[in-house]
Amino acid sequence: MVKKRLYRSRKERMIAGVCGGIGKYLNTDPTIIRLIWAVVTIISFGLGILVYFLAWIIIPEKTSRII
Repeated sequence: MVKKRLYRSRKERMIAGVCGGIGKYLNTDPTIIRLIWAVVTIISFGLGILVYFLAWIIIPEKTSRII
């Protein structure tokens, strides 16, 4: 069984690649993740921005392996 890992995307990024990485992890379009994140941020009076910056710090960026 292949273990899935969550990484920030290097290709699908607007700011830091957090939503792109989550979209890839969930096998969905990153635009949908961005829209959901924006709605949650508006509803929670900006808490989504803080969560985004924490995810930016915690989730590692996908590095390319050269063998």
